[in-house]
Amino acid sequence: MAIQTVATSPIPGQRPGTSGLRKKVAVFQQPHYLENFVQGVFDTLGDAAGKTLVLGGDGRFHNRDAIQVILKMAAAHGFARVLLGQRGILSTPAASCVIRKHGAFGGIILSASHNPGGPDGDFGIKYNASNGGPAPEALTEAIYEHTLALAQYRISDAPDIDIDTPGAYAGIEGMKVEVIDPVADYAELMAQLFDFDAIRRLFAGGFSMRFDAMNAVSGPYAHAILEGMLGAPEGSVINGTPLEDFGGLHPDPNPVNAEELIDIMCANAAPDIGAASDGDADRNMIVGRDFVVTPSDSLAVLAANATAAPGYADGLAGIARSMPTSRAVDKVAAELGVPCYETPTGWKFFGTLLDSGKATLCGEESYGTGSRHIREKDGLWAVLFWLNLLAVRGGSVQDIVTAHWQRYGRHYYSRHDYEAIAADAAQLLMQDLRIKLPNLPGQKLNHYEVQAADDFEYTDPVDGSHASQQGIRIMMTDGSRIVYRLSGTGTEGATLRVYLERFEADPEQHHIPTQQALAGLIAIADSVASIAMHTGRSNPTVIT
Repeated sequence: MAIQTVATSPIPGQRPGTSGLRKKVAVFQQPHYLENFVQGVFDTLGDAAGKTLVLGGDGRFHNRDAIQVILKMAAAHGFARVLLGQRGILSTPAASCVIRKHGAFGGIILSASHNPGGPDGDFGIKYNASNGGPAPEALTEAIYEHTLALAQYRISDAPDIDIDTPGAYAGIEGMKVEVIDPVADYAELMAQLFDFDAIRRLFAGGFSMRFDAMNAVSGPYAHAILEGMLGAPEGSVINGTPLEDFGGLHPDPNPVNAEELIDIMCANAAPDIGAASDGDADRNMIVGRDFVVTPSDSLAVLAANATAAPGYADGLAGIARSMPTSRAVDKVAAELGVPCYETPTGWKFFGTLLDSGKATLCGEESYGTGSRHIREKDGLWAVLFWLNLLAVRGGSVQDIVTAHWQRYGRHYYSRHDYEAIAADAAQLLMQDLRIKLPNLPGQKLNHYEVQAADDFEYTDPVDGSHASQQGIRIMMTDGSRIVYRLSGTGTEGATLRVYLERFEADPEQHHIPTQQALAGLIAIADSVASIAMHTGRSNPTVIT
C-alpha cells in the first residue's frame, strides 16, 4: 500500500446545490470527477490527523464504488478512523445522529435524496459538518473554489475492503475502518424521544399502518423500529429492501410518486395510518384513510401537540420553517408565544437556529420535518411523532387535522412543479418577475389585491450571514401568497416551483378540494409570470 498523487485538472460544474452535488451517474463515473470533488472537500477541511469521518449513503447505484474511493482518499488525507454504515447503508438522519453521538469531525453522505436512481439515474454527494448538519454556504463555496484550482488529488492504492461484514478493521494506511450497524444509534435516539410503550400498546390494540420505504434506505430502519421494537404487524412495511434503482420507483414521498400507498389508503378497510419516506429517509408523507396530510399541516400539528412526546415535554423554544412553507405553523407559534423563523429553502439554514437553541422544531413544504435531536430533516422521526400523538390522543389522522383547522384555520396549500425546463428560459422568467415587483403592490388581480411583492432575503439571526434572491413572493391583503422559486435539487435543466397558499378561517369552508380553493391564485400565478410563454408548458409536471 502507498499513497499516490494523481495529476488532474478542474472539472466545470462542481458547485454544490441546495444539498450537495447532484449529477447523473454517468457524470460521476467520468475519470477524476468524484475524486476531484472529494479532494476539494478534504482541501477545505484541512488537517484531519486523529479525526473521525462518518461515511454512508442511500444504497443507490454507484454508492459502493464511490465508498471505496472515498475510503482510500480519506486515508491519504490522514483521517484516523472512518465509521462506515454496513453495506454502505446510512440514512441521512442516521448519519447526522452518528456524527453527533461519536463526536466525528464530519461525514460524507452519498445520496441524491428523492431523485431517481439506477445506472441512468442520479447520484449525489454532500459533506455534513461536526454538528451533524449540511455544510453551510461558506463551506460549500470554499469546496467549490478548491475544485476550480485542483492540479492533483491524493489516494491510496490499497485494495478494496469488505464493507458488508460488521466490525473494526486495521484499515488503510493506518486508518481504522469500523463497519457499523446503520440502525443501532438512530433507534436508540428515537426510543429516548418517543413513548415506545404507548406506541406498542397502540399496535397491540389492533392499530394498523402501512409504511412505504419506496425500495430505499428507510426500509431497514422501519423494519427494525416499527415491526421489531414497536410490534407493528409483519407486512406493515412495504418496499422495505434498499435497491440500487429503487425498483424503478421515483423515491419522492408525495401522492403522485407514492401511488401504491395512496391506493392502499383509499381502499376499503384501509390501515389507520399510511406513511412513506424518500431515497435517503429524510422526508416523510403522512396519510390517513383517504386523507393526505400536507407537510405544512403536519409541521403545524406536531408543533401544536409537541408535549405529547417525552422528548418535547418541556415545550418548544421556537419553530422554524422555510419561506415557501405555508404559514400554518406561524399561527401555532403565536398561540404558544414562541418565535417562528422564516428561512430560505435548504436544511442548512436551520442549523444555527437549532445549535443556538432558538428553534426546537423545523420543517419544509417539500415533505421535510425535523427537530433539535439531529441537524437533518428526519422521515421516520416524523412518523414516530404521529404514532406517539395518535397513541396519546386517540382518534384518526383526519380527526386530528380537522380539529387543528377548526382551532387555527385552514391554510389551503399546493406546489406546482415545472420540471426539466430550459435553464435559460427559467432564468428569464425570474428576471422578468423581478422587473415587475415594484409595480405589483396595490394592483387588483382577480378578486385579490397585492399587498407586497419582493425577492426574499434572509439574514441569519445567529451568525449574521446573508442570503439573497431566495424566492419571489407576491403577498395579498387577505394573507394569500404566491411564491416562485427555482429548485436546486434537479440534475436536468431547471425546475420552477410555484407555491400557492390561501388562508380560510371559516370551518364551513374547510372541505373544498384544494385545487378548487386555489383556482384564483393559480390563474394569477400563471398570468403574472407568463409561465406558459416562458416554459412552453400549459400545465405543471407535478402537482402536490
